[in-house]
Amino acid sequence: MLTRFDGFFACLAETPLAPWREPLRRASGERLHPQRHGDLAGWAEVLAALPRIEPARIALNEPCVGAVPQQPLSPAAREDLRRRLDRFHPWRKGPFCLHGVEIDSEWRSDWKWDRLAGAVAPLDGRRVLDLGCGNGYYGYRALGAGAELVLGIDPTLRSVLQFLAVNSFIGERRLAVLPLADTDLPDTLTGFDTVLSMGVLYHRRDAGRHLALLRRLLRPGGQLLLETLILDEPGRRVLVPEGRYARMRNVYAIPTVATLADWLAEAGLRQVRVVGISVTSSDEQRATSWMRFQSLADFLDPSDPRRTVEGHPAPTRAMLLVER
Repeated sequence: MLTRFDGFFACLAETPLAPWREPLRRASGERLHPQRHGDLAGWAEVLAALPRIEPARIALNEPCVGAVPQQPLSPAAREDLRRRLDRFHPWRKGPFCLHGVEIDSEWRSDWKWDRLAGAVAPLDGRRVLDLGCGNGYYGYRALGAGAELVLGIDPTLRSVLQFLAVNSFIGERRLAVLPLADTDLPDTLTGFDTVLSMGVLYHRRDAGRHLALLRRLLRPGGQLLLETLILDEPGRRVLVPEGRYARMRNVYAIPTVATLADWLAEAGLRQVRVVGISVTSSDEQRATSWMRFQSLADFLDPSDPRRTVEGHPAPTRAMLLVER
């Protein structure tokens, strides 16, 4: 399966990031060993059996990322493709449109992209790192906006297999979703023009350590787009949930924007700018036929949607832009 990333590693070798090609390849191969996940062999079989369909057009800079066929698939072929792609359920990020099959993911990731696209520096020719990227939706959008190369990392193998399934139709060599956590990256890796860290910080026990890592990954003058849960109130405070937050186990700290700005400054990141603050709605995150588990509406107090089921403030996210 690692050979499916050969095109990306060849592209990586043509950039200043080339010294880290082999360490990244090695670490990815270790993660893709069948013993690492009981479903991996089954997913690999589904991946290998996906049909080969020549696209008439590839859509990277549209809300529904995907491939348009030269001729519409027959109803039977389209249903077969839908059934095969559904084997990778649940689909958290999207949407994707693949030869007439629309993957209506849990998150309307195109809405978040719209919020960040006007804020980040033009991506033309930039090398981008997307941490905790899921199945690569934002990486495709970054390429559509002109990025030269996008490295996505996510330790969830289901997300990696979803990317490989999507990319079997799109055929993009300049993007990879490698099965890595940020802690798996080589200790010396640096040089990215743009780093995206969205929905990651509050899952880290040591926020300062994560922010220091993000700074190191950037080249001098590089730009970080950070999106995370916040307390939408004035002053400096941090919510440390006891137990769960919105039924998530691993939420360690939710700061106010002022506190978050302090953390960024302590990590050596400067020119902090708040791009926007948004309350997560059940229109943006919801259960669909492609994500049939509980979603945001099930995590909020039914009598007061301004609170989670545990009584905490409902999810509000801030997007900040900073520089090294």
